[in-house]
Amino acid sequence: MPVESIFHRLEALLPKVQKPIQYVGGELNSTVKDWDSADVRWALMYPDAYEVGLPNQGVAILYEILNELPGTLAERTYAVWPDLEALMRAEGVPQFTVDAHRPVRAFDVLGVSFSTELGYTNLLTALDLAGIPLRAADRGEEDPIVLAGGHAAFNPEPIADFLDAAVLGDGEQISIAISEVIREWKGEGSPGGRDELLMRLAESGGVYVPKFYDVEYHPDGRIKRVAPNRADVPWRVHKHTVMDLDEWPYPKKPLVPLAETVHERFSVEIFRGCTRGCRFCQAGMITRPVRERSITTIGAMVENGIKESGFNEVGLLSLSSADHSEIGEVAKGLADRYEGTNTSLSLPSTRVDAFNIDLANEFSRNGRRSGLTFAPEGGSERMRKVINKMVTEEDLIRTVSTAYSQGWRQVKLYFMCGLPTEQDEDVLGIADLAKKVIQAGREATGSRDIRCTVSIGGFVPKPHTPFQWAGQADHETVDRRLKALRDSLRGDKNYGRAIGFRYHDGKPSIVEGLLSRGDRRVGAVIKAVWEDGGRFDGWSEHFSYERWMSAAEKAGVDVDWYTTREREENEVLPWDHLDAGLDREWLWQDWQEAVTGGEVEDCRWTPCYDCGVCPTMGTEIQIGPTGRKLLPLTVV
Repeated sequence: MPVESIFHRLEALLPKVQKPIQYVGGELNSTVKDWDSADVRWALMYPDAYEVGLPNQGVAILYEILNELPGTLAERTYAVWPDLEALMRAEGVPQFTVDAHRPVRAFDVLGVSFSTELGYTNLLTALDLAGIPLRAADRGEEDPIVLAGGHAAFNPEPIADFLDAAVLGDGEQISIAISEVIREWKGEGSPGGRDELLMRLAESGGVYVPKFYDVEYHPDGRIKRVAPNRADVPWRVHKHTVMDLDEWPYPKKPLVPLAETVHERFSVEIFRGCTRGCRFCQAGMITRPVRERSITTIGAMVENGIKESGFNEVGLLSLSSADHSEIGEVAKGLADRYEGTNTSLSLPSTRVDAFNIDLANEFSRNGRRSGLTFAPEGGSERMRKVINKMVTEEDLIRTVSTAYSQGWRQVKLYFMCGLPTEQDEDVLGIADLAKKVIQAGREATGSRDIRCTVSIGGFVPKPHTPFQWAGQADHETVDRRLKALRDSLRGDKNYGRAIGFRYHDGKPSIVEGLLSRGDRRVGAVIKAVWEDGGRFDGWSEHFSYERWMSAAEKAGVDVDWYTTREREENEVLPWDHLDAGLDREWLWQDWQEAVTGGEVEDCRWTPCYDCGVCPTMGTEIQIGPTGRKLLPLTVV
């Protein structure tokens, strides 16, 4: 039977809320398929506002892939703002998709992509509005499978009580495989109910089902072991890795939003993975190995994406885009193609030591030279060695001097505060570095019209990184160091007005730390925060540190034990049964080397240093050069 749209009920509420257009759907390239033509139906959620969620690449890619599958449909849903949530509760309007405004509870799967742990409370809001029981154990046969993915799914334990399943790694192939398992199970008459379906998903080793694993604890609170409670469930669940990105040139038809979003551009992922070895970077560790898209596929994706969307900006995305082995040829080929048009190219992620002015000039041929962003991360040479960010002060000064001399006037520098072994002088070194950047710009241009913005985030140790054992800096220490840095910058009359300063205080980082390295006991804190009104915790105006600390105290959870405590080598970590391919002994050894400032080279260009990914995953690093060139576009 068709599931009808609830838009007629929603429409009456929209004049009463802010930004109602974000809920109406109908974007260019959105897909609405006939309900009865599909036997597997996905609701894909990004647990944040529409303006943040719509540009998300992961959801956009799965949306297209699933809708291309015969007999499968996918629609999107986002977190609703508190004003609409209150009205939906009052009027009995359920969580809905924006494509056909169908109730989320009617779908087979609710797939939620978590880029950050601070979206957990928004998941609970969506479940409750949809009429889906919060706890997986309380769900019945009519409820969808709640499936988590994204970077935060590499430790889903804090929300294990609310999930039916989780997937690690790339979603392109496993989403198709999950659809086939569901189709086969439904075709057989759904034998054994949802328990049988979850068992079929878990048996493959590619889907993690928390209910099939029991956690035992030592008397002191540390985990004793995590073990399967079913005979056919694997002890470890492995991540998924797409090896040939050229076979998956998505998105082909990018969604064009009706409401303003955080990124108004067409994005092409030019390679996946990173082997630079930055010890703080979870994304770089869990997405290994490096897999490049070929120059010709990149060119075809850009050409097609512009044609299908009308966007006039193209972003070439990856964790460090200038590290693509043919980035010079890519930049020149695309700049040649679109010179004289209104299409501009951008390289949002650039390392200081991978930047060169020829590359920057190619990307700015059709665009404004508005600013460049670099991420030294640490304020001192010693700190950068600890985190394996092999960028010297000389590298940075040389790079920004060249940029300023070539016409750029604005440089943004990103740093972190609270890194392992950090001292006050390491943070104050950021001020010295920023002043040297301004001075270098003035000398290179002969002008005082030079700007530099220093942006600082609090460091959070993440799972599957060498810092997963590290104690997190408490928020008082972080805030004290940031205040001293601010005073140092503003107190210098010669440089103060030329340097902008943006920072986040240490309190949100502590909550993120609790959620990123937490275990199943943290779920009670998340639920209590949500019940107390916690929503949109990634937004400073909605975040309440006091609410989180109060909830933790009521749940009997010691926040410091999860955050500022340093772990021992042999302690069982909550995510040890979830395999990102990285060798645990290698991670520990790298953590030990970090303390002494030992550096690790990028294994793309040096011999393998045994991180474990390639042999464990049966994969390999894939880089060019291909030697191919982009041909000029044929003008019709």
